[in-house]
Amino acid sequence: MVGSILPVRVTALELRRGGRRILGPISLELGGQGITVLMGPNGSGKTSLLRAIHGLERASAGQVIWQAAAGHLRARQAFVFQTPILMRRSVAENIAYPLVLDGMSRTQARAQAQVLAAEVGLSAAFDRPAQVLSGGEKQKLALARALIRTPEVLFLDEPCANLDGRATREIELILQRARANGTRILMSTHDIGQARRLADDVLFLYDGRLIESAPRDAFFAAPQTPEAQAHIKGELLP
Repeated sequence: MVGSILPVRVTALELRRGGRRILGPISLELGGQGITVLMGPNGSGKTSLLRAIHGLERASAGQVIWQAAAGHLRARQAFVFQTPILMRRSVAENIAYPLVLDGMSRTQARAQAQVLAAEVGLSAAFDRPAQVLSGGEKQKLALARALIRTPEVLFLDEPCANLDGRATREIELILQRARANGTRILMSTHDIGQARRLADDVLFLYDGRLIESAPRDAFFAAPQTPEAQAHIKGELLP
């Protein structure tokens, strides 16, 4: 039986661009189950931290240590961007693509894709070109494609940033089902209401630093830092 890739340990992680430190040093450990929400004002480092843990950004200093060799990590985790990256193919082909890439026959991959499409509410659009979908439908498609491998860890960067209330509710239901099915989720959001609804725990970043980490209820009931207190109140931070 294949062991878990969790916990992931982040030790003194830093990212630098053009000689300027944009993130860190940050140390944390993520394991267990549930949804961890990254919060903080724009430019606080939420996206950079997600990308660094996932491996899309190379650390300037420090380490990200998973409980598996690098060659086994790709299929065990997935990343969904704020603006979905879709192939100019049908919904079916987009969802099935990771399985085809793994060597599964197109017939089998399509059958599994059809199941995922139904789960995210895209059955009616299954054979339509992905490019004609609405914004909410494109995000559902990106989630279905990410979930088709049943990843152990799912990264989400502001998944509902440009969506209306109805689409946001539908995306949140998909994420709640994924959590119930055992997928560990790390997501950033600027939506305080969404964080309250979805988070099991919160990481609060400010100016590239992790300044607060707490279970959801404790964080929202009594944030420990002035920056977190101000953010929850909707105040602008310098």
